Amino acid sequence: MKVDDFDYYLPDELIAQTPLLKRDESKLLVLDSKTGELTHKKFYDIVDYFGEGDTLVLNDTKVLPARLIGEKEETKAVIEVLLLKNIVNDDWECLVKPARRIHVGTIISFGDGRLKAKCILEKDGGIRHFAFLYEGIFLEILDSLGTMPLPPYIHKKLEDQTRYQTVYAKEIGSAAAPTAGLHFTEELLDRIEKKGVNIVKVTLHVGLGTFRPVSVENIVDHKMHSEYYCMSKKTADVLNKTKKENKKIIAVGTTSTRVLETIRHEYDEFRECSGWTSIFIYPGYEFRAIDQLITNFHLPKSTLLMLVSALAGKENILSAYQIAVMEKYRFFSFGDAMFIK
Repeated sequence: MKVDDFDYYLPDELIAQTPLLKRDESKLLVLDSKTGELTHKKFYDIVDYFGEGDTLVLNDTKVLPARLIGEKEETKAVIEVLLLKNIVNDDWECLVKPARRIHVGTIISFGDGRLKAKCILEKDGGIRHFAFLYEGIFLEILDSLGTMPLPPYIHKKLEDQTRYQTVYAKEIGSAAAPTAGLHFTEELLDRIEKKGVNIVKVTLHVGLGTFRPVSVENIVDHKMHSEYYCMSKKTADVLNKTKKENKKIIAVGTTSTRVLETIRHEYDEFRECSGWTSIFIYPGYEFRAIDQLITNFHLPKSTLLMLVSALAGKENILSAYQIAVMEKYRFFSFGDAMFIK
C-alpha cells in the first residue's frame, strides 16, 4: 500500500488559522462507514448520535508550552527546541532546529540563563536528549519561557493560549493538542451526560508522531514513535461493561483510539494499565475496541488519515474529504470535525 494512495488536494485557504469564537459551532461532517452517506451538521448536534449506555472516551492530556527559543552559549546562534518526551527526572527528548549545530556537551540558554539545556545524546531526525538545568520549579519556568507548539501550517499568533487545550485537559505532558476534543464545551458534555452517556478519560501524551511526515514509499515500512498512555481502573470497568452490554464506544480523536486499541489488542479486554504505544493503524487493521470516532480533517499522506481510512474505508474517506473541500470545511487543528459512525 503506497503513501501516495492517501493524497488529496487541499487549497491553502481551507487550512484553519484560528479557532472559532465558540468551540461547538464548528461544522460536523457525519460519515456512515457502511454506506458512505454524508450528512452536514454542526458539532453541537453530535449529542443526537449517542444513545443511553454508550461511552464517550476523551483524552485528558494537557499541552506543555513546549516550544523554547534560546541561544547556543558558545556562538549565540538562535536554536529552537521542542520538548517531546520526559525521559527521567529533568532529562527530555527534544526536536531541535537547526540540529546540525547541537552535539553532546552543547549548552543552550533560555531566558537569560534562567533555564539551560545540556545535550547528552544525539539521535537521527533532529532528535536530541537534553538535561535541563534550573533553579525553582521546572513547569513554572517553562510556563513563563515557553509557548504553545502550534503546528507549522498555522501562521497566525494564537491570542488565547487556552484555545489550544481541551476544556477537560488535566494531565500535563503533550507536545500537541488532541485536536478532536477542542470542539467540546462544558455545556455540551453536560448535555451528553444527561442523555445517559458515560464519559470516561484516558491519557495519551502526543509526541513526535504528530510532527513527523511519512517518509517511506510503502506505508508498511513506516515506524511510529512511541507515546505514553494510561488507563484507570474506573475507565476500564466502564468500557468493559459497555462492551458486555453491546453498547457503542465512541473515541474522541485518533489519540484515544490508539490507547483503546492498544490495550484491547494486548489484553483482549480493557484494564488498568500504562505504558508506551507505537501502534500504527492503517487499512486492513481489525478494530477491536472502538465502534465510532470523532475526529478532525487530517493532513494528506498522514498516519492519521490512514487510521480513519482503516475505520471507514479509504474510498469513503477520500470522497468525504473531496466533498468537505467543495463545501469549504475548515481543515486541521483548528478546523471542523468529522463523525464516523
